[in-house]
This record gives sequence, structure tokens and C-alpha cells, in this order.
Amino acid sequence: MHNLHEWHVENPHLTRQNRSQYQFKVNMWTGILNSQIIGPFEQPDALNGEVYLTFLQNHLPSLLEDVPLNIYREMWFQQDGCPAHYTRSVREYLDEEFPGRWIGRSGPISWPGRSPDLNPLDFFYWGAVKEKVYSKAIENEFELRQRIAEAAEFVNNGRFARKIARSL
Repeated sequence: MHNLHEWHVENPHLTRQNRSQYQFKVNMWTGILNSQIIGPFEQPDALNGEVYLTFLQNHLPSLLEDVPLNIYREMWFQQDGCPAHYTRSVREYLDEEFPGRWIGRSGPISWPGRSPDLNPLDFFYWGAVKEKVYSKAIENEFELRQRIAEAAEFVNNGRFARKIARSL
């Protein structure tokens, strides 16, 4: 819903055909660490606090297994305003795993979930991925997943994460 924003000086009333509302959907998680994209990782369609906590405890560590321990101990974890990210159990886990180093609703660092300056995944990454994914009509859910993987690989190979990290 908030993953594609355009600002134009010459034509501030630009409109475009919306191609992102299809009958197929998948829920993906992605992260940026230094100049590396982590993921994407598919989440269940019905994301709630319990499911998200399971992801944080069981899947995120394997996604970060190649991160050196000294970097892991100093890295920050930021999330958007998704209600599943706000449950007490998730916040308690993040307080333990990233003490004083996580950004989100009711976290040690509270930040607006839709702030374009500190949420490059929503305001750049997913917009760029959606541009590639929805460039043509999608026939089925398998094709959607395949296009997401190809678009993510394109963004990763284009070293966009490095540019995103520098812009922060």
C-alpha cells in the first residue's frame, strides 16, 4: 500500500496505471545490512505477532548466519508500523536480542513507520521490486514468486543496497 511513492517537480499530479492489485499475493520480509540485502523471505499470508516472533527466533538467525559476530552485536534492527511487529512478545524479544538497538513502535527508538528517510525498504526497495514484478500481467502465484525472486536478484546485483546504505 505504501511501497511506491513518486515525487515530481515538473508534474506533481502524475498518475499511473496501478498494476499491483492482482488476485495473487505473497507476504515477504527483507532486510538491509550494510550494503547487503538480506532475503527476501516469504512469510505466511496471515501475519500476526506469534508468527512474526517465530520468524525472528527461528528464521532470522539463519538469514544472518554469515554476519560476523562483532557486526551482529552492534547492528540495529528497524521495522515498520505493521501491527504484528508491535506485539508485547515481539518487543520483549527485540529488547533481549537487540538491547537499546531497535527502532519501531514502542521501542527504545521510536520512529514513524512511514518515514521515507529511515525506511528505505518501503520507500525504495519494494517500489523497485514491484516495478519489475508487475511490468506484465501475472498468471499465477508461482509466477509471482518467480518474478519477486528475479527482481530481488536484479536489485541485489545492481548493488542498490550499497546506494541505499550510503543515502542513510
